[in-house]
Amino acid sequence: MGCGTSSSMKDRKSENALKAALIIQNWYRGYSARLKARHRYALTIFQSIEYADEQGQLQLSNFFSFMLENYTHVREKDRELVTRLFGSSIQDNKDRQDYLGLIDVPDSYSGPRLQFPLTFTDIDLLIEAFKQQQILHAYYVLEVLFETKKVLQQMPNFTHTKTSPSKEITICGDLHGKLDDLFFIFYKNGLPSVSNPYVFNGDFVDRGKNSMEILMILFVSFLVYPNDLHLNRGNHEDFMMNMRYGFTKEILHKYKLHGKKILQILEDVYTWLPIGTIIDNEVLVIHGGISESTDLNLLYRIERNKMKSVLMPPIPLDGDHVREKKNKVGTTITAQGIRTDGSISEQLTKHEWEQVITVFSASNYYEEGSNRGAYIRMSSGTTPRFFQYQITKATCLRPLYQRVNAIESSAIRMLKERMISRKTDLIRAFQLQDCNKTGKLSMGQWAFSMENILGLNLPWRSLSSHLVTTDKNGNIDYMSTFQDLHIQKPVKEVQSSLIETVYRYRSDLQIIFNIIDSDHSGLISMEEFRSMWKLFKSHYSVHIDDSQFDELAERMDLNKDGSIDFNEFLKAFYVVHKFDKLSKSDTKLA
Repeated sequence: MGCGTSSSMKDRKSENALKAALIIQNWYRGYSARLKARHRYALTIFQSIEYADEQGQLQLSNFFSFMLENYTHVREKDRELVTRLFGSSIQDNKDRQDYLGLIDVPDSYSGPRLQFPLTFTDIDLLIEAFKQQQILHAYYVLEVLFETKKVLQQMPNFTHTKTSPSKEITICGDLHGKLDDLFFIFYKNGLPSVSNPYVFNGDFVDRGKNSMEILMILFVSFLVYPNDLHLNRGNHEDFMMNMRYGFTKEILHKYKLHGKKILQILEDVYTWLPIGTIIDNEVLVIHGGISESTDLNLLYRIERNKMKSVLMPPIPLDGDHVREKKNKVGTTITAQGIRTDGSISEQLTKHEWEQVITVFSASNYYEEGSNRGAYIRMSSGTTPRFFQYQITKATCLRPLYQRVNAIESSAIRMLKERMISRKTDLIRAFQLQDCNKTGKLSMGQWAFSMENILGLNLPWRSLSSHLVTTDKNGNIDYMSTFQDLHIQKPVKEVQSSLIETVYRYRSDLQIIFNIIDSDHSGLISMEEFRSMWKLFKSHYSVHIDDSQFDELAERMDLNKDGSIDFNEFLKAFYVVHKFDKLSKSDTKLA
């Protein structure tokens, strides 16, 4: 009988242990699902804001056409401005010695020294130097740029390459200045060579801090293997995009003495990058995707070097008209069924779009842990193979909840800055819904107002716990939307609507002012400042009295010399976060 009791107790213990295991398993599944949902919402915020910024770029491009039509005496007095926007910045007859003649490489320089003509040894030399955080001397940077331009000028709009079962090709997407990702790709996949060809599909630069190093490695590799390393132009191989997303600032920081020269020749090099690569007459690799109206015949004929900025159509100074189509940006590989002698749209009707592949090679794009990078290996007659990776500086990967907390915190912070830039408009929308003047709205009313003003297509109800205070009845105190942040005012007397407008459009204004400032002095006259603001206000439908802006401009002319340091002017507008609800000390497990 004792044995029976013992057996029964063991059975009950086993049953309890199984129940406990199932409870823990179910809890963990729910916990993991909630973490994944938070991660997904954070990425949705990043992507929605990025897409909205891309749409803003189109508005900015339209502004420049508007500016040239309306800017006083622009064609007579500011021919240089017109040329910078629509023409070639470096005249073909201008000798490279005009740029290199006065630059010496001192004996004290300890960085890599390139030998022209370049060989594979220079690729190794450059990579090892950049791993040691060394800076390539401006003399060599300019040499590489001039040599790259010379080779690119001989190339067609689309480069053709062939593979075989024994010779695969590797396709990489956006790198965006993420040097460690490029190092990792070369470590796992091998350096470019005759037997190991690559396609780099644009967006080499901007956002990351090592865009120059990536550009130099790619250009040097291209000069060594011009038939086996293919470089396509992306929307960030563009001087206007560089002003907004960091590469211009990176160059001027790393090359304080010769940065302006580098920027001038780089603007020209961009225009000669090919539009796309065609592999085995079957696969089109192109940045920006395709549409049903995409026609290779047209793209073959376009004079790509006249495309000064991908944001703007080439406008010849003789008044000829050029038509342009804009597509949403993204790195896309379009595979199968594409004739190189006809219209893509005709062929796409015969094949499913699952045959369109997007590859993105910059891991941790938004925040560490936010995404993996990838590259593709393929050859004729075989199925493409995909390789994913994620670079981390830590010796071991942080726990999932810590990574999600960091990503979510960064996303919410960015979203709040977007919200505060529309504070006046949001309050007006809230008050229209608040008929009884209670200061509160239902969740639905608040979410409707947020989407109506911000237009970000976000799950506002799910995000509300991070953004506002809700009472026990589920109603939202809508002024709590702005309770923990504000835009710093450089001048206290200036109205909030003007402050919000300047903050909201600060990136666009910086690009506009930088283009006017052709000598990169950082200064523009008060007259230019006011004239450009009036045009900007008109085109962007900004309803602010000129006297407010004039007063602000006068106060920002600190030394009263009639000119404004516009970079310092725009830096004066920034968001102050009183506290972060998602700081490490406050964050609770999901």
